[in-house]
Amino acid sequence: MHAGLQKEIENYEKRTPRSKDAHKRAEARLPLGVASNYRAYDPYPIFVRDGKGGRIHDIDGNEYLDFNLCFGAIMAGHCHPAVVKAVQQKLGTGTMFGMPHDLEWELAEEICKRFPVEMVRFSNSGTECTMHAVRLARAATGRDKIIKMEGGYHGLHDSVLVSLKPKESEVGGTDFPNSVPGGQGVPKATVANTLIAQFNDFDGVKRLFDKYPNEIAAIIVEPIMMNVGILMPEAGYHKALLELAHANGALLIFDEVKTGAKLAYGGACQFFDIKPDIVCLAKSIGGGFSLAAFASTKKVMGQISDHKVFHGGTYNTNPVAMAAGLATFREVLTPAAYEHVTSLNKKLLDGYKSQLDKTGLKAYVVGAGCNGSLMFCEKPIKNYRDWLKIDSDLWRHYWFAMVNRGVMAQPYWWDEQWTISVAHTEADIDQHLAAFAEVAPQLAAAQKEPREISTAAH
Repeated sequence: MHAGLQKEIENYEKRTPRSKDAHKRAEARLPLGVASNYRAYDPYPIFVRDGKGGRIHDIDGNEYLDFNLCFGAIMAGHCHPAVVKAVQQKLGTGTMFGMPHDLEWELAEEICKRFPVEMVRFSNSGTECTMHAVRLARAATGRDKIIKMEGGYHGLHDSVLVSLKPKESEVGGTDFPNSVPGGQGVPKATVANTLIAQFNDFDGVKRLFDKYPNEIAAIIVEPIMMNVGILMPEAGYHKALLELAHANGALLIFDEVKTGAKLAYGGACQFFDIKPDIVCLAKSIGGGFSLAAFASTKKVMGQISDHKVFHGGTYNTNPVAMAAGLATFREVLTPAAYEHVTSLNKKLLDGYKSQLDKTGLKAYVVGAGCNGSLMFCEKPIKNYRDWLKIDSDLWRHYWFAMVNRGVMAQPYWWDEQWTISVAHTEADIDQHLAAFAEVAPQLAAAQKEPREISTAAH
C-alpha cells in the first residue's frame, strides 16, 4: 500500500468511528458484517443514516454527494417526492395481496411503450429476471447451453454465476475461454452448460456456435458491460450477435438491469437501435423499491401462457413497489430527465478529462447516459482481460480520497461506475469536480512513485 492511500484510509477511520463500531457489532450476526458481499470492504464500510435527493449522511453525521445511489439503482435520487407520494397513498390501501390488480397492466403498458416488447412479467430483482429469461430461452429453443461474456454479471443464479471474476490464471485461452464457477456450490453440470466468450469478440461467439451446433439456447449480454467499470461495445457488435443467434436458432437476451432505465428513454434498445428477443429490467425502474421485469414477444412469453414455463412469486407486483414504479416511469424518467442527467454527465466527464490532461494522470474516463467511470489504465479496455490490469490500489486511493472530501464518487470496488440522478444539479457536479481537482495531483504523483502495482487480477 503506497503512502497516499495509507493516509486517506487513516483519515477515513478518523471520520467514521461509529461505522467502525457498527461493523464490528454486525460481524457477530451477519457474515462479513453486511447483508450482501458487495457491501464489504476494508477497513470497514460506511453505515448510512439517511438520504435525500442526491445526498446521504452516515451515522457519524458526515454528508456525502451520492453518486453511488445504491449501485446505480436510484436514478430518481433518494426519496423522490413523486415516488414518496405514490407510495404513501398506496400504503393506506394494503401492501400485499397475492392477487391481480390494475397496476400490473398499467406498468406493463408503460414498459411496452418504451421497449420493443409485447408482453411483460414482473419480479423483484435483476437476478430473478435473468433467471427467468434464461429459462424462457431454453424452453423456446429446447436447448440447454447459453453463452455469456467473460467478466459479465447477470445476477446470482447458478447459470450465470460462471466466469464472473475469474483470476488471470483461470481464464484459459482466448479462442475458448474457460467456464469458471463463481464460487463453491455451483453444480459442475451447470457450469458445463454456460459457455464463455469475450465481450467484443464476435468471432469467439461464432466459434462456440460452430463447436456446439443446435445446442445453444441464447446469448445473454449487458449492452454496455458494467461489471468492469464501463466497457462500450464496438460498432455493430450487438446487431451482429442478434443475426448470429437467429441464424443458429438461438435468442439474444439483453440484460438491461443497469442500462434499461438509465441509458435512454428506451434503454439500450433505443440507444443502439436494436430489438433483442428478451429484455431484463430492474434497479432504477423502481425508484428505490424492489421491482424488476422481463419482457419479450407474445410468442416467447407464450411459453408461460401455455403452461410450458412456470413463473410465480408471492412478492411479485406488490402494490407499493408497483405504485413506485408507475410514478418513476411517468413522473421521474421523463425525456427531460434524460436530457438533464446526460448534460450533467457530459460536464462531469469533461471536467475529469481536463484534470487528467492537467496532471498527467495516466487514466481515462468513459461515460454513457447518466453513468461514468474513471479507469486506471492507459488505454481503453476492450474486454475483461484488459480490465484485469486496472491499478486497484490507485483506484482505492481515489475512492477514499473523494469520500474524505464529501463525495461518494461511485460504489466501492473498481468494477463499478458513478450514476447521476435527476436530483443532482450543476452545483453538485462543480463540487464533485472541485474534490477531484484536489485528488488528481495526488494520484498522478503516486502513479509515478516506484511501487508494486496491485491490479484487479489480485
